[in-house]
Amino acid sequence: MIKMNTFKTLAFAAVAISLFAFAPFTTENDTDKSADTDIVSLAVQTDILSTLVAAVQAADLVEVLQSEGPFTVFAPTNEAFAALPEGTVESLLLEENRDMLIAVLTYHVVPGKVMSTDLSDGMSAETVQGGQVTIGVGDGVTVNGANVVLADVEASNGVVHIIDAVILPEPETESGY
Repeated sequence: MIKMNTFKTLAFAAVAISLFAFAPFTTENDTDKSADTDIVSLAVQTDILSTLVAAVQAADLVEVLQSEGPFTVFAPTNEAFAALPEGTVESLLLEENRDMLIAVLTYHVVPGKVMSTDLSDGMSAETVQGGQVTIGVGDGVTVNGANVVLADVEASNGVVHIIDAVILPEPETESGY
């Protein structure tokens, strides 16, 4: 079982990394600078990950992503969150659904730094949430069917792979997480 502090740290790392990954990089030098910046600092500068940032803040996971890590985050874009059924994001952000929000966010985080070159087809990885994600490699990289649209965005405490869908863990009970 994952301790709550570790769980929060990993969940926040996922969100912060997600924000960072879509930071506008225009040159190779800009990308090199990102590896010297922690996930949180980079994430808050990325508009395309603002929904993820809001979720990390609501889950009180900000400090977690400021820790050493390393973390691998599969970061959903704002469009990925918008594709969820109407009202889902708003519901997850409610205080009474905080445990569900933490479960969803930490399902997007894998301990350690896993670069795209480390991935293989059919590979399985345990998430901070405790569930498993499956990697697909073919015409592109997928995580539980979500396409990786930007890979290997490095931060001082991990790496982010931006994905085009929110991946959801299996519910722990019939009524939810």
